[in-house]
Amino acid sequence: MSAIETIGVVGAGAWGTALAINAARAGRNVVLWGRDADAARAMSESRENDRYLPGIALPPAIRITDDLAAASAADAILLVVPAQTVGEIAGVLSPGGQPLAVCAKGLERSTDQRLSEIVREAAPGRPIATLSGPNFAREVALGLPAAATLACPDETLGQALAASMSHEKFRLYWTDDLIGVEIGGAIKNVLAIAAGMVAGKGLGENAKAALITRGLAELTRLGEALGARRDTLIGLSGLGDLLLTAGSPTSRNMAFGMKIGEGADPVRLQQEPGALVEGVATAAAVIRLAQSPAGGRCPLPICEAVAAILAGKLDVDRAMEALMTRPLRAEADEQSA
Repeated sequence: MSAIETIGVVGAGAWGTALAINAARAGRNVVLWGRDADAARAMSESRENDRYLPGIALPPAIRITDDLAAASAADAILLVVPAQTVGEIAGVLSPGGQPLAVCAKGLERSTDQRLSEIVREAAPGRPIATLSGPNFAREVALGLPAAATLACPDETLGQALAASMSHEKFRLYWTDDLIGVEIGGAIKNVLAIAAGMVAGKGLGENAKAALITRGLAELTRLGEALGARRDTLIGLSGLGDLLLTAGSPTSRNMAFGMKIGEGADPVRLQQEPGALVEGVATAAAVIRLAQSPAGGRCPLPICEAVAAILAGKLDVDRAMEALMTRPLRAEADEQSA
């Protein structure tokens, strides 16, 4: 493929802005698209995303716009919008053959599909990639060292995309395991909510470590049933992202779970303005996928408990009791839950 000189970043939230800053640091010209014309204009004038990343200057190589066609004309496009709107936005991009890299994490809740599957249907004929890893947006925007995984079935394209966004403070590893990267990114959000519940309930570090470890077993079990490779699931986009997201209240998903553990009503919490927590939308879809023939009808007791709590069908105390009193099994049993 031709050289990637310009990157279009579709989505001007915290992560989209951080990726735009990162791409500029890697020497690319960047077109950053935001849906809100007034917000885009303010960012252009102040050279700062004061809503999501206050105090961090936007490099001169970033052009901010509310014109989606301008971002669509770039050599490569990063889709950095909420998971449940990825298909909608991919479907209205200007026609072209540029690669699309999905940078959201989750499953599409109305279809239980992975986001690359949604994009492939919405924008047929385009090469698809996924970028995921243990990254907090503000740290990436500040230029602190970080690494992530770029999944693309086409090795030449995947390596070109990884090279276009890598520099001495941000390292991208390439893989062709699209399923593994996407499943890791989706399930870790659900598990982070569970870890937040444990923390909010004051159940201790032992309980949180056990939950994360058994959660990784669930992530691996479903990922392998769907065709993912174990090395991906225990890599940056699986275990690495799980450790970050389930280990720090900086994570929206963990912070959300902590509120539930502290006594907040999970149903009402989801109705609060601005409550965008990807694990909430993904939880029920993960369970449906796991219970399907494609998912091998995998048992996912932690994810199932989270989905039930979010639906108002179970409280944290009863969920923990049910998890702790399940029949004892060998830890290495691949079908063990």
